[in-house]
Amino acid sequence: MSGDDVRRLAAIMFTDMVGYSALSQRDDKLALELLEEHRRLLREIFPRFHGAEIKTIGDAFLVEFNSALEAAQCAIEIQRTLAKRNADAPAERQIELKIGIHIGDVVHRDGDVYGDGVNIASRIEPLAGAGGICVSMDVERQIRNAVETRFEKLGPTELKNISVSMDLFRIVLPWERQTAAKSAIRSPQSEIGELRRWSPSILALIGIFIVIAIATGWWWTTRQNKNLASPAADGDKPQNIPAKSIAVLPFENLSDDKSNAYFADGIQDEILTKLASIADLKVISRTSTAKYKSKPEDLKTVAQQLGVAKILEGTVQRAGEKVRVNVQLIDARADSHLWAKSYDRDIKDVFAVESEVSQEVADALQAKLSPDEANALAAAPTKDAEAYDLFLKGEYEEREAEGSLRAESFDRAAVFYQQALDHDPNFALAAARLVESRMNRHWFVTKLNETDLAKVKSLAEHALVLGPNLADAHMALGNFYYLGYRQYDQALREFQRALDLQPNNLRALEFSAYVHRRQGDWPRALSALTKCLERDPRDASLVANTGAVYTSLRMWSEGKRLGLRALALDPHNILGMRQVVTSDVNGTGDIADAKRALGTFPPDLRLVNKVVIGNASAVIGEGTYLHVLEHDFSGALKDWENETADPDESRMRPAARAAIHVLAVDAAGAQPEIEKARALLEARLHERPQDGSAMMQLAWVNLALGHKVEALHLAHQASEALPIGKDAIGGPYFLSGLAEIEAQTGETNEAIGNLRQLLSIPAGLFVSIQRLRIDPVWDPIRNDPGFQQLLAGKELIGPNE
Repeated sequence: MSGDDVRRLAAIMFTDMVGYSALSQRDDKLALELLEEHRRLLREIFPRFHGAEIKTIGDAFLVEFNSALEAAQCAIEIQRTLAKRNADAPAERQIELKIGIHIGDVVHRDGDVYGDGVNIASRIEPLAGAGGICVSMDVERQIRNAVETRFEKLGPTELKNISVSMDLFRIVLPWERQTAAKSAIRSPQSEIGELRRWSPSILALIGIFIVIAIATGWWWTTRQNKNLASPAADGDKPQNIPAKSIAVLPFENLSDDKSNAYFADGIQDEILTKLASIADLKVISRTSTAKYKSKPEDLKTVAQQLGVAKILEGTVQRAGEKVRVNVQLIDARADSHLWAKSYDRDIKDVFAVESEVSQEVADALQAKLSPDEANALAAAPTKDAEAYDLFLKGEYEEREAEGSLRAESFDRAAVFYQQALDHDPNFALAAARLVESRMNRHWFVTKLNETDLAKVKSLAEHALVLGPNLADAHMALGNFYYLGYRQYDQALREFQRALDLQPNNLRALEFSAYVHRRQGDWPRALSALTKCLERDPRDASLVANTGAVYTSLRMWSEGKRLGLRALALDPHNILGMRQVVTSDVNGTGDIADAKRALGTFPPDLRLVNKVVIGNASAVIGEGTYLHVLEHDFSGALKDWENETADPDESRMRPAARAAIHVLAVDAAGAQPEIEKARALLEARLHERPQDGSAMMQLAWVNLALGHKVEALHLAHQASEALPIGKDAIGGPYFLSGLAEIEAQTGETNEAIGNLRQLLSIPAGLFVSIQRLRIDPVWDPIRNDPGFQQLLAGKELIGPNE
């Protein structure tokens, strides 16, 4: 891919006029007239759904959208508009379209767009039938619960020049005649059959034009394929995939005991880790490979999506103290096996299997190994098989914990890690992972006290003594510095050492990016995250976090694009949805768009507030706050009517309702409920006096009780505990929260001063001029000349002025 190329995930729509070529032969003047009318109608519709017209190809349009949903909604509106128009038009003036939609990776180059997303959309469009819409399975899966239509699955269809078999669906439009809805879609053969009613001379002319059309189509497709940067479209010689690149797919558990899945995962993970220590290789992160099963049907597509040339897959079968490991290395470009091997060993020899497989892969890829890298391949993390088994169970639980952020999952992982250390006190890797597990729990669930933090630091230092050249030990200490005390320079030093020891350590690079973000070094954060995405392209959280950087910089379209991409990878990704909603609300003020996006999210996730996203909306809840922005306070209160078993949300619920009552100016009638909220939050702060989020929640509760002085004191306390200079993400959050409390308590000048500072720094997650215009939290100071001056001024966009 050239330096000017831009690759991204997009929904592609292809439209084509039915019978245009034939009409051109009968009446070229009428054909041109209808062509122009069709173009005018469609060009009025595309922008309403954020469609970007890439080009026209004769009577066809190629249009790009940010999401499958917007593309489908646009297609439905196009067919609805034409159906209404055609109802009053004579037969000879009918305009009928066929529309195809697919979502996939595309490459922008020189004002044009290429890639499988384009190729597949163009191939499925003819199957839509006159007045119809045909979508790929990827599109159908994303929109099935978001559009009020039903879908008909088409029979198996082979798409020209598309090697990947896929399920296709036709959207059944509400206004279609019953007979049309039940009838089969007209095939190209049936359309040709209708020509038999015409005269031989017309048929001869049409035959000539069909030949010309086929030749033109062949030329255009060939030209397009020659220019594609997409590996799949570039034949057997991908231009941008290194030959020494590999993905290790999840190993299949063939054991009779299905609970041995952790063991198969562990072997795959250790092989991947060993390969990651080789600087000469590009190794894809486990996060991206975890989404694939071993032995996928279409290795070429998997390799293309991951950006690798080779794939390692395998199976693990454990029975008692014996284990069989089968592995095979595949050249995905040629779809050929490079080698395959089976290992029958005792459990205690499983370390040797991991080393042998890693060495064979390195040899097959002709990787150059330094002496240290060769030692890393041969090394075993422990000589105690039972300790290793317990460690693998801990790893399995930790992955579950990182996905769910539940305390009990972190606790189970910690127990297994500690048991592994009890069996082998010199097990440095187990000690390092126990440190990381404890720090993850500290950051995401409940803060550790100073005594416990000191114990964790001691364990991290002990892991380094046991394994001074163990990348994971440096990762553990770096995470302690970062997550424990925000000691950024010390954390970066340890992460860099981990990268020196293990060049493909994506976690070290990713955490370095997050530290740069907290430091306010936005260009370095973006640079590191971009590099991470090259090695971990299918990690929805990584994509969403990159989007959050753009949202902070008020680069709304990029933030939303990456949020949509994260949701395409994982429809349940909370942070991805947050970027979409925040970009809509803070960027354009389009609450309707934000509500439409949130409407596609599972209802049980809409109120989750695991990640800080903005002042009052953080107290009330992102989904609920959309009601507040529309001054629908009763709707907002209704969202928080039901009790919940989640301890975090059970505390949020009364605090959220108290804040809603404040903004609705009706807190007097809800005093008993608000008193209950105060009791819960004061108990929380007694237990965790440094909990800034609880302070902000209690500030709003005090506002509801009329205790303005107490509310201001709490907001100041939270903001002073985490100033912007210490945290470029958390600092603006608490400062914007303070400004809101100041606005509500008559501290107008102070509120405006803080807002002016926030608009001059990357704080787009929390404050933007557009958000100031529509958020009722600012109603008490809305008519102040200083506030009006803010609305007429500028805000920082991007990393620099």
